[in-house]
Amino acid sequence: MILKDLDLRKLLPAALLILALMTLGIEWRALPEVPGQVWHYLQLMFSSPDWSRLPRAVAEMWRSIAMAWIGSLICVIVSIPLGFLAAFGVGPLWLRQALKVLFAVIRAFPEVVIAIILLTVTGLTPFTGALALGISGIGQQAKWTYEIVESAKTTAPEAIRAAGGTTPTIVRWGLWPACVPAILSFALYRFEISIRTSAVLGIVGAGGIGSMLANYTNYRAWDTVGVLLIVMVGITMIIDAISGRLRRAIMRQA
Repeated sequence: MILKDLDLRKLLPAALLILALMTLGIEWRALPEVPGQVWHYLQLMFSSPDWSRLPRAVAEMWRSIAMAWIGSLICVIVSIPLGFLAAFGVGPLWLRQALKVLFAVIRAFPEVVIAIILLTVTGLTPFTGALALGISGIGQQAKWTYEIVESAKTTAPEAIRAAGGTTPTIVRWGLWPACVPAILSFALYRFEISIRTSAVLGIVGAGGIGSMLANYTNYRAWDTVGVLLIVMVGITMIIDAISGRLRRAIMRQA
């Protein structure tokens, strides 16, 4: 019986993989041509980039960064208080359960879907993208927050509670000092995610470098697409490196 269970556990992933491949309808005969096609388009984009588009590309990338920054601020300002309320020992049971369900529902909606819904209300503006990034990030950032609070290694809350302290006092003086380094680290990580996602939102009309990339891809202006990709990847890597150093510095001081 045990051997049969082991065999089933081994066969199930393979069966799911085969089912997924059959569902996708992959044209296996065309796969050998993919590397050649990729190389062809890489040459079109990077053999002779149109550097005259560089100033506008940098300006649109800055717009995407601003979109990500505003969205991250919205996310952090809303999610941290809600995350604390959802943590065990802080909020009442009914509120914790309701908030955790709400966070799960928000996480179920991709940023693009939220942006499309918001487009009907706010129109095609970068602020729509910022709102979509902020709302979609609340679910994950709040989850990180209550998990950090619940796993905090500190005895201060018990001491404050034993001394007759209220829940706000426990949060302010017992939990917040122990949790703030990890929360700030995850907030910076959320900003990194938002920068990459802002480019995707631009493709659906939220503005920034994603919109410019979609337009020139539709025009088959591959030399301009190459410049946009260089700017997007280069600036994103620089921001990731700076954010990574900040996060390590914050955690060292914890």
